[in-house]
Amino acid sequence: MEKAFIQIIEKVRKFLMQKGMGDISLDTLETAGISKEEILKFVDSKEELVERVLEFERDSFIQIFLEYNFEGQNAIDILFIVSQEINDRFVNVSPSVTMEFEKYFPEIYKKHMDQRMAFIFDKIQINVQKGVAQGMYREDLSPEIVGRMYLSRLEDMHNPELYPPDRFKFGTIYDTMIDSFVKSIATEDGLTYYRHRKQLLSVLSFGR
Repeated sequence: MEKAFIQIIEKVRKFLMQKGMGDISLDTLETAGISKEEILKFVDSKEELVERVLEFERDSFIQIFLEYNFEGQNAIDILFIVSQEINDRFVNVSPSVTMEFEKYFPEIYKKHMDQRMAFIFDKIQINVQKGVAQGMYREDLSPEIVGRMYLSRLEDMHNPELYPPDRFKFGTIYDTMIDSFVKSIATEDGLTYYRHRKQLLSVLSFGR
């Protein structure tokens, strides 16, 4: 995406966090200081704008795997790195905004989620295979089943009835989910390594 359009998308994301999806239009965005003329240089409608915002979300997630070389790294370390990057990059994502996308633009949202989940499913299976080979995860695991369980937990995270957005931050929910996920598949060596790394990272991030 062009840098100028990414700046527009960032403003739109901020607007959605503050105002919600219900009144979104090119005119209402303009009243919030987001130039309609500039938006129309890149998209022709609010539907296309929503598509591009969601595309930006997917690209931001994929970029994590392009920026880091995970080839020789410990499977548990990879989960820690991805978790931290998600917390940093998606600080403005909450279950309430996600559900509004689904409510007002169901077809666009479904296409986005199908693509996003397919990518995550593939990466989790690779992580499980790596973890088993490294002795971090149990040998009796099915990468496909574990991958599907992981996706199910992700879907639950975005359910506002389970996790009301006024009570739970996305980062807290995600960290808790990862903690439970690792403990459910790790070997004794994996759990020891996980607890050590978690304690170390907690000390390193103190005061951030």
